[in-house]
Amino acid sequence: MRFSHKVLVLLMLLNLGCQENLRDEKDIQGYIEEIRKTFAPDKRVALFRVEGVQNTRGWILKGESNLPDAVGALKEKLKKANVVYTDSIQILPGESLEGKHNAVVNISVANLRSEPKHSAELATQATLGTPLKVWKKEGGWYYIQTPDKYLSWVNAGEITVMTDAELASWMNFKKIIYTNTYGHAFSGIQAQIRVSDLVAGNILETTGEGMDFFQVRFPDGREGFIKKDEAKPYDIWLHELDGTRESLVETAKTLMGVPYLWGGTSTKGMDCSGFTKTIYFLNGVILPRDASQQVHAGISVDSVRSFDQLQKGDLLFFGKKATDSTAEKVVHVGMWIGNNEFIHASDRVRIGSMDKDADNFDEYNINRYLRTKRVFKERDDLLIDLVQTALFKD
Repeated sequence: MRFSHKVLVLLMLLNLGCQENLRDEKDIQGYIEEIRKTFAPDKRVALFRVEGVQNTRGWILKGESNLPDAVGALKEKLKKANVVYTDSIQILPGESLEGKHNAVVNISVANLRSEPKHSAELATQATLGTPLKVWKKEGGWYYIQTPDKYLSWVNAGEITVMTDAELASWMNFKKIIYTNTYGHAFSGIQAQIRVSDLVAGNILETTGEGMDFFQVRFPDGREGFIKKDEAKPYDIWLHELDGTRESLVETAKTLMGVPYLWGGTSTKGMDCSGFTKTIYFLNGVILPRDASQQVHAGISVDSVRSFDQLQKGDLLFFGKKATDSTAEKVVHVGMWIGNNEFIHASDRVRIGSMDKDADNFDEYNINRYLRTKRVFKERDDLLIDLVQTALFKD
């Protein structure tokens, strides 16, 4: 009997120990989740992949992050809670990059993937001349972040990696911006050998010019010639930006018929938010990447179908309204162009109407209309004004 009692007591103690471990595990994961919600609520734009793993010697913090402040805050919380742990979190950028923590896109349109492989989902795109932050390398792929902070993977052949000094040097070069919807750079003034295709918004270093052409250099060193009537010096382009709602509408209509492409943000093909993003970029403003991010920018204009309150350039958002058990879900965006119409990318770039008597009445989208936001000339941390920001040129 005495032996059985001891066994029972031992089993109870072991059980209590297991329960304590479970509470500890719940606590440490709770701390991690609290930090994630504070510093990295949107994993599309902030990297905080951290977990706590327990072994016989205690807790191990594993994972990676590009947010040193977030990792520091987590460690401080654990210290105050007297949690003993081993730190195995990797802070990016990684040492294997050898100081090359920057890159510039060197083809007309770089396809950025959700994973480091060509078969992965197209997450977004970045056009020629776009500077990128490089976080790590895996095989022939780089994990990068675009100016709008979107995180994704790009194949090494689509970018030129640079040190801080090399990027600063590139920033100081004179630049031109390609303004045609689509075109090419050629190997000579008269030659028809194509060096590269080009899309609207491409940024290139210019090394000289003639009566009818710009001589250009790509980030990877290739050189070519571009017709002057298809491009402008970047500084002049910025200075001459119309800055009117009409210019947004005019830009949007030049893209009529461009095919829908999931993940696309260029004139080769674009999804709904890639379309609104392209419109605004060609007018000097960088919007957040996705519709569910763009909806947080600017000021609210309407949520009850009072379309007479809308102005040209306003962004209309569509999706599923919130319920008692589900949050609002934004899945589509278009731009108001006046006359009770909006333009959007759906199958292709097209114009729809809110007027039920119009030939192009869009009953489907009016039934899932959520709200309208005004971003034109609004001051917002989510918007990058190229006139005020030295993104492509110091």
